[in-house]
Amino acid sequence: MRESIFSRWGRVAYRRRRLILLGALLVAVLGGVWGTSIFATVQTAGGFDAPNSQSQHEADLATQTFGRDAGDVVVLYSSKTLTTASPAFRSAVTRTLAALPRSDVESYASYWSTGSRQFVSASGHQSYAVIELAGSTDTARQDSYDAIKTQLSAPALVSQVGGVVPTDETIDQQTTASITRAEGLSFPILLLLLLVIFGGLAAASLPLAIGALGILGSFTALRLLTLVTGVSVFSLNITTILGLGLGIDYGLFLVTRFREELHHQGTVEDAVARTVATAGRTVLVSGVTVAIVLASLMLFPETILRSIGYGGVATVLVDMIAALTVLPALLAVLGPKVNSLRIRRSVARAPAAENTGGWYRIAHSVMRRPLLYAAPIVVLLLALGSPFLHVVWGGVDATALPASAAPRLVTEALNTDFPGNPTSPIETIVAFSGPVSGSAARTASLTAYADRLDHVPGVTSAQVTGIHGDIARIDLTYAPGPYTPQARSIVGQVRDVAAPADATAATGGQTAALTDELSSIGHTLPWMALAVLLATFLLLFLAFGSLVLPLQAIVMNALSLSAMYGVVTWIFQDGHLSGLLGFSPNGTISPTIPVLMFAIMFGLSMDYEVFLVSRIRERYIATGDNTGAIASGLQRTGGVITSAALLLIIVIGMFSISSITFIKLLGVGMIVALLLDATLVRMLLVPATMRLLGNANWWAPAPLRRFYQRHGFREDDGPGPDAVAAAAPEPART
Repeated sequence: MRESIFSRWGRVAYRRRRLILLGALLVAVLGGVWGTSIFATVQTAGGFDAPNSQSQHEADLATQTFGRDAGDVVVLYSSKTLTTASPAFRSAVTRTLAALPRSDVESYASYWSTGSRQFVSASGHQSYAVIELAGSTDTARQDSYDAIKTQLSAPALVSQVGGVVPTDETIDQQTTASITRAEGLSFPILLLLLLVIFGGLAAASLPLAIGALGILGSFTALRLLTLVTGVSVFSLNITTILGLGLGIDYGLFLVTRFREELHHQGTVEDAVARTVATAGRTVLVSGVTVAIVLASLMLFPETILRSIGYGGVATVLVDMIAALTVLPALLAVLGPKVNSLRIRRSVARAPAAENTGGWYRIAHSVMRRPLLYAAPIVVLLLALGSPFLHVVWGGVDATALPASAAPRLVTEALNTDFPGNPTSPIETIVAFSGPVSGSAARTASLTAYADRLDHVPGVTSAQVTGIHGDIARIDLTYAPGPYTPQARSIVGQVRDVAAPADATAATGGQTAALTDELSSIGHTLPWMALAVLLATFLLLFLAFGSLVLPLQAIVMNALSLSAMYGVVTWIFQDGHLSGLLGFSPNGTISPTIPVLMFAIMFGLSMDYEVFLVSRIRERYIATGDNTGAIASGLQRTGGVITSAALLLIIVIGMFSISSITFIKLLGVGMIVALLLDATLVRMLLVPATMRLLGNANWWAPAPLRRFYQRHGFREDDGPGPDAVAAAAPEPART
């Protein structure tokens, strides 16, 4: 039998092992020296808004015409004894603001500079100032803020600093701290668990080495991306999780198989070749699948999704290449010494027989009563997913920070203690065909338009707040919170109001930006789902030569993801377990997070599916016995899959300690999905479904079977699934 390309590559890795390891060392040094500089060059938090949307157009036009009014810094001044009517209160604030250096502050606005009552709280004991920083870029404005942040406190008053720049700075700091903490905590725990799983230090260190190389590779890939495009700071969390998690998963699969093959092959070279031909093939299919799913994020225009798509694909490819080159080279160098530094004597023994052990008993229990297992699991997963039916979408702002963080305290105070949405009005820019001032007709038209907006249900006031040439600005206040469905409804009604006859109108602001973000994601999501499903279906067909198994895998993933969405909605939107998990809910979910969760978890779930079904197919090809193949595959992979999931849960769990709420949400959601997927779904529901389907699992029309024979991802060039198609169909068991 002629060797497959995977076997031949395994032999190349064996013979060129020293050269491969030298190259890996150079890549690791490059990643450690240059790649880690990503922390200094990555963009700040943000990137959630939809480019080229009406709200973005309005913001750009408003900035060009009236200057920036984004609220770079918002300083909340308060006193228990003094009110804003007190000369002492006034003097403390005005002197503090007047002393700020003009080189760092472009402008500022307060109650005393504008006379507007919106700067005074309902109690009269609080006031705030809005500061626009000098600088044309985020980095320049951050530098300006760093220069003045120690000068913002007013004497005799309590001063709290919030706004866009301090919020982004706090999120950046928390993100970097969470990565450092997660890496420091996870590596010792992972090494201990791998030591227990493998029973020896040599084998346990190999997946960690691939994980570490994956992290350094992901940092290097992101650093390269910063040379050509913007990269969100949140991509660091995601790529670090993927780099470490997938690296360990792939390492676990390959090392486990290599130790098995040492007992079946005559030489180390043969063991490496067979390992790459089997587990290496699985890693390739899994890696390509995960990379394609993450690549679908590039379809979205939002910066955060696109940058995580870029970084995620690069990270998965680094892990996959490391697992298929560096790890076989390491195994070739170690050979039987992979079992050295043992903590238990059973390490060097041959694998247990297929008809023994706990996984064997579970497998045969599922084979005897597949429907009894499948039905309640499906009902449970659907029930867990039901809270997602009442999800409330919201934006990412200071409420993502801990309840004690100053930017969040400022944001909540502005929303509750000050009238009229002072920092989050709905803003409409009206562009006339000629100057407004001096034209009675345009002035009357603008006044009439503002009056129509004032009568939109939910709008509490509509005021013209600026006129410059042919551009006018109208600010609308409203009662609901800026991210509520009621506020989004108001935006929709405002946009439905006809603009003046000789003008165009664009509506923006926080609420409008969220509305446009939802519209953008809703428009792109079906195309993303279609691309992911078609690509996954094609790859799984090329891996298994069946049309049924790809459909089954997609349905299983949909059930896992629905349960994940429901649980995170129940926890993070509704506030259950908030005390235990250490966060303060704001009653909403950012729409970008479920998209990220879909991309990451769909790919990771396919990782386990491919590993399980590959072993089942391997046995089915040899015997033609569907039931026996399922039981054997589960017995051989159950421990590896649950171990891989446990290790990945540890990695994600370390990142879930983050004080940034939506990063915690992402981590908890992934942990829930992994727990359900690696236990109920892959270990019980998939085998039960395959038992019910019988030999139909492996069905494909004759032309497609011939196509698979020529072009499929085969372990060898022997017979494919159609070679046993003549086996008698199995009766379904319940």
